[in-house]
Amino acid sequence: MLLATLLAGVVAVNVGDLQLTMRLDKTSQQRIELQADVARLQGELSSAVSTYSLQQKAQGSLGLVQADPTTTRYVELPPK
Repeated sequence: MLLATLLAGVVAVNVGDLQLTMRLDKTSQQRIELQADVARLQGELSSAVSTYSLQQKAQGSLGLVQADPTTTRYVELPPK
């Protein structure tokens, strides 16, 4: 009787260990997927704020154009 109880306890501990291992594997897989999502989103963010992208949006939606550098003049202010 004592041996059967000990054996049942060992089996229960092993089952619990297996369940925890499965949860850990699932969590690790979710972590990998989230890291991939973060990398993808960082790439999208950097391309969204790139100079070319901003220039295209400014020209398309606001009608802005880049200034001609040959006609640009600079004014030097005297130091304070």
